[in-house]
Amino acid sequence: MSAPPAPEGYATVNPFIITRDADDVTRFVIEVFDGEERVEARTIDEDGLLLQSEVRVGTTTIMLAERKPGWPFTPSLLQVYVDDLELVLERALARGARLVTKPTDFFGAQFARVQDASAKLWWIWRHGDAAWDVHDDEKEWPAAGNDVGWAEVSPDLEYIHDTLLEAMSSLRDPKGS
Repeated sequence: MSAPPAPEGYATVNPFIITRDADDVTRFVIEVFDGEERVEARTIDEDGLLLQSEVRVGTTTIMLAERKPGWPFTPSLLQVYVDDLELVLERALARGARLVTKPTDFFGAQFARVQDASAKLWWIWRHGDAAWDVHDDEKEWPAAGNDVGWAEVSPDLEYIHDTLLEAMSSLRDPKGS
């Protein structure tokens, strides 16, 4: 399947984060993931709030905007592939992120989760020889179901599953509105 054409610096699908403290989240992306801001895209709305900023991380452009008064809290959930998982985690924690899932092996890859100060959840991956890179007939994907719990599949999968459930059930607007 061929990808539809996109302008230079953009992927076929690009995330757009609506948040409070959009400038701080923009700096978080720049400092933690070595992002590069496209300053020419920075747009301030008539009310003085950031209408759009753009930060390129690897092959993806992340767009950000300030949440307007009356708009609901909408947490973002993002996945980022990195070369150095430990370094990125160190930078995220130094910027006030909370470790949600410690670095965990996951079918040949390794990932961790952090929640930033504005309640966004970041899945941070270091790609390896992941099981999904092989043909389906070569390796069967284990699954938990009604008769099998995650712990029976793998203690790592149980941990990954449980930390996600805890993080999602505790998501709240950090500003309380």
